[in-house]
Amino acid sequence: MTQPFTLPHFYLPHPARLNPHVDEARAHSAAWAREMGMLEGSGVWEQADLDAHDYGLLCAYTHPDCDGPALSLITDWYVWVFFFDDHFLEKFKRSQNRAAGKAHLDRLPLFMPLDPGATVPEPENPVEAGLADLWARTVPAMSDDWRRRFAVATEHLLNESMWELSNINEGRIANPVEYIEMRRKVGGAPWSAGLVEYATAEVPAAVAGTRPLRVLMETFSDAVHLRNDLFSYQREVEDEGELSNGVLVLETFFGCTTQEAAELVNDVLTSRLHQFEHTAFTEVPAVALEKGLTPDLVAAVAAYAKGLQDWQSGGHEWHLRSSRYMNEGARSGSPWLSPSGPGTSAADIGALLATTGARRWRAHTHVPFPKVGPSVIPEIEMPYPLQLSPALDGARRHLLEWSRRMGILGEGVWDEDKLESCDLPLCAAGLDPDATQEQLDLASGWLAFGTYGDDYYPLVYGHRRDLAAARLTTARLAACMPLDDGPVPPPANAMERSLTDLWARTTAGMTPDGRRPLKAAVETMTEAWVWELSNQIQNRVPDPVDYLEMRRATFGSDLTLGLCRAGHGPAVPPEIYRSGPVRSLENAAIDYACLLNDVFSYQKEIEFEGEIHNMVLVVQNFFGVDYPTALPVVQDLMNQRMRQFQHVVAHELPVVYDDFQLSKEAREIMRGYVTDLQNWMAGILNWHRKVPRYKDEYLSGRVHGFLPYRPPAPPVLI
Repeated sequence: MTQPFTLPHFYLPHPARLNPHVDEARAHSAAWAREMGMLEGSGVWEQADLDAHDYGLLCAYTHPDCDGPALSLITDWYVWVFFFDDHFLEKFKRSQNRAAGKAHLDRLPLFMPLDPGATVPEPENPVEAGLADLWARTVPAMSDDWRRRFAVATEHLLNESMWELSNINEGRIANPVEYIEMRRKVGGAPWSAGLVEYATAEVPAAVAGTRPLRVLMETFSDAVHLRNDLFSYQREVEDEGELSNGVLVLETFFGCTTQEAAELVNDVLTSRLHQFEHTAFTEVPAVALEKGLTPDLVAAVAAYAKGLQDWQSGGHEWHLRSSRYMNEGARSGSPWLSPSGPGTSAADIGALLATTGARRWRAHTHVPFPKVGPSVIPEIEMPYPLQLSPALDGARRHLLEWSRRMGILGEGVWDEDKLESCDLPLCAAGLDPDATQEQLDLASGWLAFGTYGDDYYPLVYGHRRDLAAARLTTARLAACMPLDDGPVPPPANAMERSLTDLWARTTAGMTPDGRRPLKAAVETMTEAWVWELSNQIQNRVPDPVDYLEMRRATFGSDLTLGLCRAGHGPAVPPEIYRSGPVRSLENAAIDYACLLNDVFSYQKEIEFEGEIHNMVLVVQNFFGVDYPTALPVVQDLMNQRMRQFQHVVAHELPVVYDDFQLSKEAREIMRGYVTDLQNWMAGILNWHRKVPRYKDEYLSGRVHGFLPYRPPAPPVLI
């Protein structure tokens, strides 16, 4: 069969290496698969299928340094996960039997108890038998923290198969942002990262949840999945009828040829590898120092990062050799004259010095403050009506008085004109049209704190390149939000004063557990401001995927969504909010609002502030195109996110309600939450259209009239 496209030139600077225990792993996994019932008689595989796929070779390439028993166990895990995928295809995807597929998936977590001594049900099929055996053999060697993380990754891998099945049932192709998010769960690379820990060194709990380690895992995941999409397009799309493939997603989104889409996928893959390297070399050492890791724990993190790197190179080498994928015409010879031999095909200096090097360099060459003219506002889809709280005028008067009292107008960042140009009560009145005067006053204060802080960090710390002071400010802001009713440090500036006031008014009567998500949401936002500063100091335009995910944090999305959920009570189980469809719903709404802001604020940020954190600029930089070319891409993505929001409401949430057997009361609360999100998007769009903050005439009038900067009182150590 003719291949649908020519495989692109991959960026892989690290040579693949082969574990010497490969034959031992092959023999062990073949015997194990037969013992678990995965071969003849399973209706899925025969011995010839297992031999042709050669998962022993995959694991020997991706885990080159572990010993024989560890390699055999890891190979068994990969045999199981690929069998699970093919079993699900044959039993449920081809027949589109959603009910049976869900019943199958619902049983699997029972075979992964967090207590190693817990009993498990009797397995009813090879998937259950394999999982029960592997879990019992693996978890005794790992900590409770690893066990929890690996169980979650495995459940995501299993449960999100329903998302793929639903998309096949509906004939629906995901948008690019939705696809990247869901592919991480369905594709299983976060799960693979857990096995890298098993093979190399466990990530210390102190840093496992931090941004640098999360980015290492996510960039690893994205690169693994996008590479697999390129090699598996022919099998998945043409043979199996799959719609979950990155090449198909970009082919549909951009309306381009399959070859052009394949090249774009490879560009994103390369960008994710660059992001991995940037994070490993700059952010990981910093967080290790910040968390006070001992030398042995630093070495463990380094071994893990190297293990992820080995997986990339080894996985590529395996794709070149496995009969499971299309690999005709793929580069398999080394461009080096020396060395030669297995694995050196990955050490491709030609790829390193060609387009990939140019793209990496381009990310650091943006010249700030270019003249871009007024922001062009394209057609923006908004199917929901605008409603405004009648308490708007009172909130405007209150915010002005509160801002004066907090000192927000006295530090040289904002004056009354800047505050009025924002008209944050107008935004709050649209976000919550049913708000009382007290509620709207409080919501306006939170918006003022977030908007002021977003202006404050780059002006106060960015211009003097003082990342250390920004980190100290962020730490002090965290101290303004006690989980109990203990004292807070005396405020040193307007940000601390306003946050202390907002925290006390918002959390009065809350339990520590109730306060914890709100505190985490504020910390996520303030830490994201430091991330922006770090990029600005390096003059580094971010990677598109990293940018959009961090944009949710810099926008304060978790904060506002948390306030939307407040008071929902126990009728809605927490797992509903953690479910894939609800997170998809929220992220679609958040991305719509973030992209909307980037469209309106383009001139303000690029021309007047020298900013680099704007999706239109990120698209310009990534594709090497101009503003008129980049803007429609962002517009289309924004509108696609709105359509995804509508799709989830219409098709996915009802299934979640049925799956969790929600009560009538809980369904009504969730319908109210959906309405809150609809109001949230409509209110944000109305606010952007009405306020002077982003308009050319206002910006031009202020260009020579910014206040003289007066540094605030220096923060003191807590």
